[in-house]
Amino acid sequence: MAHDWIIDVLTDLKTFARSNGFEALAEQLDDTQMVAQIEIASHAKGMACGLRNDDLVTGRDHGATGMR
Repeated sequence: MAHDWIIDVLTDLKTFARSNGFEALAEQLDDTQMVAQIEIASHAKGMACGLRNDDLVTGRDHGATGMR
């Protein structure tokens, strides 16, 4: 997938945080990585719903999700 690189970046950041005693940051990065994985997977399946798209119908790609 084209967006998988972000998972690698988040993993590197978590490793750095844990190695330097930033446990709260490492925990936040765990959550961030999970959100990224969910959104990447939903994007790959052509679904417009992520974790914050309450106004969209699940499973339908309206094309405007994430656009500003």
